Amino acid sequence: MSTAPVSGGGAADYSQVDPEQALKFAIQHIKGDRAEIIEGVIDTMSPSWDHERTVKIVRRQIVSRVDELDCLDGSGDLDLPGSPNWYVPDIAVVPLELTKDGGALVPDQTLLVVEVTSKSNAETDRVVKRKRYAEYGAPLYLLVDRVERSVSVFSEPGPLGYTRADGPHPFGVPVRLPEPFGIVLDTSGL
Repeated sequence: MSTAPVSGGGAADYSQVDPEQALKFAIQHIKGDRAEIIEGVIDTMSPSWDHERTVKIVRRQIVSRVDELDCLDGSGDLDLPGSPNWYVPDIAVVPLELTKDGGALVPDQTLLVVEVTSKSNAETDRVVKRKRYAEYGAPLYLLVDRVERSVSVFSEPGPLGYTRADGPHPFGVPVRLPEPFGIVLDTSGL
C-alpha cells in the first residue's frame, strides 16, 4: 500500500495512507522534547529534575553489569509494530551490536526496560506500558513508581502480561534484578 497522498488537482486524498506508518513517521520528526506514542496519542515528555535524578540513581547501579554484558543503556526508541505505540523508555538495556544502525528496536531485543513514573504518567507506566512491554517480549520491566514510592520487577512476559511480579517494594527495601543482571538495587536514595 502506498503511503503517499493522492492528489486529483484539489485537496490531497490521505485515505490510502497507512495510519500507523504515518504516525510513527511523524513522531520521529518532532523537534525538541522527547516524544512517544501511547495508544495512538502523541505525548511529549519533559522530565523533571527529580525524575532525571531517579533515573541516574538506577543507571549508576546497573552500569557495570551492563558493560559486563556487552550492552548499552540508554533511552532510545522502541517500536511496537502493528500497534499505535512508539515508546522512549527512561532506560533500556540492549546488546551493543543491535545499536549500530541507529534505528528503533523492539522490546524483545532489550534485556531490561526501566520506567520511572511522574504524576502525569504514573497510570500509563503501571498499566499500559507494563502490558505492552510484556506483549512485545521485553524480558524484564523495572517500574520505579515515584508517586507510590515503590519499586517492582516484572518478568516472564507473555501475550496477557507478565506472569511474575516482584513487588511493589517500598523505597528503602533492596530489590533484586534477576539474571542476566543478578544484582541487588539499593532503593533507599530513590
